[in-house]
Amino acid sequence: MHLVALFFFPFLFGPFFGFGFLVYFAPTLVGLVRHKRNTLSIFLLNLFLGWTLIGWIIALVWASTVDVPATVR
Repeated sequence: MHLVALFFFPFLFGPFFGFGFLVYFAPTLVGLVRHKRNTLSIFLLNLFLGWTLIGWIIALVWASTVDVPATVR
């Protein structure tokens, strides 16, 4: 039984770890794809507060909003 688990563990660890990584950093990826001005701030919020559901949702909403054009004076 243990030999079977040791054989399949390396093949299952990568996909589960990779999928979890993509889901956790989804707000950052959305910010990168949408070329947000404050992608670094979204990443930092996601990194430090993404483990809480509210922090992850705030980062996702922030990454999904449209940037207001900067006014030139």
